[in-house]
Amino acid sequence: MSDSTAVNPFKASLPEPLAAKVKTASADWQSGKVKRLWDRDASLWTGDDESKWLGWLDIVEEQIAQQDQLQKIAKEVQQRGFQHVLLLGMGGSSLCPEVLRMTFGRITHFPTLHVLDSTDPAQVKAFEHQIDISKTLFIVSSKSGSTLEPNIFKQYFFERTKQVVGNTKAGSHFMAITDPGSKMQQVAESDRFLHVFFGRPSIGGRYSALSNFGMVPAAVMGLDTKKFLNRAAEMVRACQSDSVNDNPGVSLGLILGTAAVSGRDKVTFITSPGISDLGAWLEQLIAESTGKIGKGIIPVDREQLTSPEVYGADRIFAYVRLESAPDAAQDAKVAAIEKAGHPVVRISMAETYDLGAEFFRWEIATAVAGAIIGINAFNQPDVEASKIATRNLTSEYEKTGSLPAETPIVEEAGVKLFTDEKNAAALAKAAGSDHTLAGNLKAHLARIKAGDYFAVLGYIQMNEEHEQALQTIRHAVRDKKHVATCLGFGPRFLHSTGQAYKGGPNSGVFLQITCDDSVELPVPGQKYTFGVVKAAQARGDFQVLAERGRRALRVHLGKDLKAGLATLQAALQKAL
Repeated sequence: MSDSTAVNPFKASLPEPLAAKVKTASADWQSGKVKRLWDRDASLWTGDDESKWLGWLDIVEEQIAQQDQLQKIAKEVQQRGFQHVLLLGMGGSSLCPEVLRMTFGRITHFPTLHVLDSTDPAQVKAFEHQIDISKTLFIVSSKSGSTLEPNIFKQYFFERTKQVVGNTKAGSHFMAITDPGSKMQQVAESDRFLHVFFGRPSIGGRYSALSNFGMVPAAVMGLDTKKFLNRAAEMVRACQSDSVNDNPGVSLGLILGTAAVSGRDKVTFITSPGISDLGAWLEQLIAESTGKIGKGIIPVDREQLTSPEVYGADRIFAYVRLESAPDAAQDAKVAAIEKAGHPVVRISMAETYDLGAEFFRWEIATAVAGAIIGINAFNQPDVEASKIATRNLTSEYEKTGSLPAETPIVEEAGVKLFTDEKNAAALAKAAGSDHTLAGNLKAHLARIKAGDYFAVLGYIQMNEEHEQALQTIRHAVRDKKHVATCLGFGPRFLHSTGQAYKGGPNSGVFLQITCDDSVELPVPGQKYTFGVVKAAQARGDFQVLAERGRRALRVHLGKDLKAGLATLQAALQKAL
């Protein structure tokens, strides 16, 4: 199957049984389903409230019409002399700006964009050290205005800004992007923010890249938003085609959805180095949209390519290749995977400004895949469950000054293992008389079966050193067990892949990693600190995984993170 549109052409190489099923699905969609999608027909999914969440279908047109407003804000930020822009957000509010920051870098004559989406106190401090508060514009990005993380980021940096520039000027260093009538709008107005930009209530966070949530930060960092949106508009037109084979978004969605219901429910993203962060945005879109009621697609991002025989028959590969800067080694590895008979979808992006087109293509594809899988592609019930568990723990802390006490199942060399009763019993049985750290890890990893996936959930500062350590762990497990592996940093993944981990197929084996924070950072106006919030988020996350009957183990590394990671790696090598 291939699509001949001028916008980011794609072709798919599929094994025969899957190709035949995709052909059948295409014939079904050829019978008027594309029109039903554009008519916002909820019965295409579950007949629930889906029609209320399709505002993203025509947002590109609306954004093109308000170009003047975007250009005006970009100019104003320049004239005010801001050198840094720090976006404070989470999930759908932060991932698109982060992709743009990572892809385009600093644009001459414009401020540097930074994106904070972690409650890790060391990470919050690291961002503060990168900026000069007196020359920084803060963008508080929160759709509902009630999300915990952006609210405490705002509290912290608003206090710091008052200390640096004074009470009367602090508000002029802040902007908000939020839905009309939200709590954040009230806060922004009472604190006299420079501007409030509105989202559209009919667009969920993960479908909001081409709305103000993505385009205001894009304009402020100096991106040519007109060019960016015009490219996206070409994709919008192509995705309206009733001819399924000429429709780049629908064609892709048919492959993803059909593959998922045929047992290939993991999609592995391969992206050229110049657009390497696109996978993080795709991960959220796919996982949060499709992973629910025991069904869904598990996205695999940042997993290094290896020889084809390591991969099981439960994957499909999506290669987004930047034609202006391809990677020869990547090309060769993808060719080998394809030659071995694994399904590969290849998408050609001429240059980085075509990202807007990709955002829209994948939104359509995800909606179509959701329809085939038979779920509501626009809600996120299990993300909410995790938020409630966290809120209960932080409220408990506000009342008592501590989080509930816990007892580890193992403690060795400063490293502790925690889990719930059911998982503890399963591990004790499998480990037998071996009560060591390595023995319990071995018992945990022995629960991984063919068709499962292994996910590392790191509640530690997200930096290069830690990323490398956790990547080593995931790849060691993949190479030994021949299963798909995922890696996420908490709490950001809670608003992304966390939905699929808790609500999707029960095929995940989870290793959560926590630590004692070396930095203590207060949240103004609260008893709890950033460290307490992160600990509550990790515990809330684990609690919901356990409630959902997931195979999960938590490793707590103590205060010396470097030593703890080394101990964990050594024990894991032994376990494997």
